[in-house]
Amino acid sequence: MTDVRPVRRALLAVFDKEGVVDLARGLSALGVELVSSGGTAATIAAAGIDVTPVEAVTGFPEMLDGRVKTLHPKIHAGILADRRRPEHGSQLAEHGIDPIDLVVVNLYPFRETVASGAAEDDVIEKIDIGGPAMVRAAAKNFVSVGVVVSPSRYGEVLDAIGTEGGLSLETRRALAAEAFAHTAAYDAAVAGWFASDDAAMPAFVGLAFDKVTDLRYGENPLQRGALYRGSGGPGVLRGAEVLVEGKEMSFNNWLDVDAALTLAADLEPLGAAAVIVKHNNPCGAAVRDTLASSYASAFESDTVSAFGGIVAFGREADEDAARAMAEVFTEVVVAPSFTGAALAAFAERKSLRVIRAPLPEPGGLDVRVLPGGALVQDADSAPESAADLQVVSTRRPTEDEWRDLRFAWIVSMRVKSNAIVFARELATVGVGAGQMSRVDASVLAVRKAGDRAKGSVMASDAFFPFPDAVEVAADAGVTAVIHPGGSIRDEEVLAVAEARGVAVVVTGRRHFRH
Repeated sequence: MTDVRPVRRALLAVFDKEGVVDLARGLSALGVELVSSGGTAATIAAAGIDVTPVEAVTGFPEMLDGRVKTLHPKIHAGILADRRRPEHGSQLAEHGIDPIDLVVVNLYPFRETVASGAAEDDVIEKIDIGGPAMVRAAAKNFVSVGVVVSPSRYGEVLDAIGTEGGLSLETRRALAAEAFAHTAAYDAAVAGWFASDDAAMPAFVGLAFDKVTDLRYGENPLQRGALYRGSGGPGVLRGAEVLVEGKEMSFNNWLDVDAALTLAADLEPLGAAAVIVKHNNPCGAAVRDTLASSYASAFESDTVSAFGGIVAFGREADEDAARAMAEVFTEVVVAPSFTGAALAAFAERKSLRVIRAPLPEPGGLDVRVLPGGALVQDADSAPESAADLQVVSTRRPTEDEWRDLRFAWIVSMRVKSNAIVFARELATVGVGAGQMSRVDASVLAVRKAGDRAKGSVMASDAFFPFPDAVEVAADAGVTAVIHPGGSIRDEEVLAVAEARGVAVVVTGRRHFRH
């Protein structure tokens, strides 16, 4: 430990009162003078701990409904004075200002207020001014002052003061880095709120993340990896919770869980949805009356690729669903909730991770970071309604074909482009993903489907540039096709379908996924 600075005077001003009384009591017992403002001072005093109100230091009462409390030279000069500079000490003495050695501040809950749907005036009132000013001042002057923005740090700060006689330079620097990250995330949230505009893409997109944990590695063992959560938000995947952790979740596991749960949410309106994802692509998906039967049908889609996959259910997973998966090696299972019996069944399996996470809601932004910038777009939305679909062939789809076309179209939206999906009886039977040409995606889907292609329908995430993909599908037994349309060869594609008696539905919108 180097350059340990004693703590003789501390300023406490926190919105979140968690642990502040214990901190104040501990500091007071160590002989530290306490200065505090507003509700924090009242809380400390109510606990029978001596505390000096800020207005007794500044000589001014709190003003403007509490908007002005600590914005005063007797506070900020006490924080910003560099103890290494004799002239700073002389100026403090000249004006009767005592230095402040420790600043403990956390900020108004701006993000939480926005998330609650509060009115604009209420949101504005939660834009903290004095708090960030004190935090930044103390963090800038870390050579002389310690700053604490998280209750989780209270214990170690008390321990350091009690055992070391103060805070070391290393500790002060680490606390300052944490403080600047805290105010940066806060400012990004405020700026993002002001920049939001339903009529246009936002003028500013601020990303702020706090590390949750280091991962064993990134996408590959040669890459470092870590998991982060959005600052002030509900957490990774809207508050996902690992209920059973057979082994540590990996970088790739988290990506696949997101992909699987997103498709399960898309399909859930059709019935009990089960999805199996491998390498960020669905290799199987199905909708049945029960999750167990849905899983069985999703697994039959591609029994080879399902090995080591990620399984998502669109509703509470029960014991039958858990038992249906018992003989298949699975990396992760995720659902909005689990019955106790399901968790008990899953806990019997080595290495399986079980994650509870809410289903994603539509909307929001999709941000792809680039070197020196980012691409930002609206998140791709749920597929078009039945009213938006246009039959362009002479033969209209049968009722069963309509049902499967809608299902296949939803799945195709979540398959990497170029994407082709064959489906029958609300289950995938063949998926061609991530191919450089659409005909190759069709050939791959045919190979995956085998004899199950007969009587199936096909969905394509974008238009057919040539008729060849439809020819391949029709030769395999596909009876109906859904695609966006918009190619200069749409009429040629339609002519091939008409010659084979294949019904064709056009959506008018594509769903590329790169």
